[in-house]
Amino acid sequence: MAKVLIIGLGYAGRRFKKAFENTGTPVEFSYVGRTRQDVPIPYYRFIDEALEDFRPDVAVVTVPDLAHAEVLRALSGFDGFVLAEKPLVTSGDDLTPVESALRKVSGFCMDLVERYAETTMLLRDLVREDGLTLVRAHFTWGKDRINDHRPTSGVSSEIIHPLDLLQWICGAGTPMSLETVLGVRSDFSVSGHDVLDSVAISARLGSGVVSGYSSFVNITRKREIDFVFRDRSGDLLYANAVYDTPVWDADRLRVWRRTGAGDVVVHELDTGLRAVPKGSETVVKLGRMVDDVTRYVASGRDPNIPFAGLSDAFALQRLLNEMEARAYVTGPVSYFPNGRTVLEEVDWERLG
Repeated sequence: MAKVLIIGLGYAGRRFKKAFENTGTPVEFSYVGRTRQDVPIPYYRFIDEALEDFRPDVAVVTVPDLAHAEVLRALSGFDGFVLAEKPLVTSGDDLTPVESALRKVSGFCMDLVERYAETTMLLRDLVREDGLTLVRAHFTWGKDRINDHRPTSGVSSEIIHPLDLLQWICGAGTPMSLETVLGVRSDFSVSGHDVLDSVAISARLGSGVVSGYSSFVNITRKREIDFVFRDRSGDLLYANAVYDTPVWDADRLRVWRRTGAGDVVVHELDTGLRAVPKGSETVVKLGRMVDDVTRYVASGRDPNIPFAGLSDAFALQRLLNEMEARAYVTGPVSYFPNGRTVLEEVDWERLG
């Protein structure tokens, strides 16, 4: 039986608990938090106490962004598997002690859940099998977290998804290189009056050019990437990937060529047309990731989708740090000049 310690049993932590339960593999849970909750699993106030007493196989880090570095440092010497929410840390955190603390872990996976979309898998395989090279890509990736009661490191926690997906799908190991960054700061969340809420970037990925916009004040959730590829014969191939629209785990992909007779569709997939099994709402992709972790921990079996491991996590964090350092910023925008009344969250889709 796998023993899973959830550090931070809030909204994200409970989703992970649900995903582990859905694997069908026997799991024993415990959790660490500031206060005890009304859940029938062992509670610990401190991480070191939980590690010594519970001896988990997996530690799941689902605390707010601003506490990631502190928690990861507290796992120093842990030799089990770490599953961590993104981003790894914040731009103000020193990466060196975090790297040192995670040196002994048996495995690591960052929750870059869109890697586990069927649309992502299909497009990634197509790029590799057909020898496609990126010519141009553009993304829009945003959602509404105005007046959010959850602390956040800002837009870095949102833009990490398209930055990872572009490198994962068509980078072939080539890192992305930032060219320009424009940003806006505001008091959109409880984290402060001057938090980076939106960025527009341009970058290079190999011979391809990337542009994109990501925001936590986007009013409506929009997660979309357009691609233009060149195939081995020199012809252009187009692709459009849409994620979590209109609900979580409803993803679409369309791949086509343009001809004199009109567009010729090469591949088309819409996972939103399928019914989601009862109990798996909002955790279909997360469940695939957790299932891979569970099997890896139990038997050492390689994951179906390679984990977003420590090298990925640190490379992405350095890219995010560079983005924040180089951003030409305007603002701060004041959404709440007279103070805020934080509303109770009723729309769980908005939290995605």
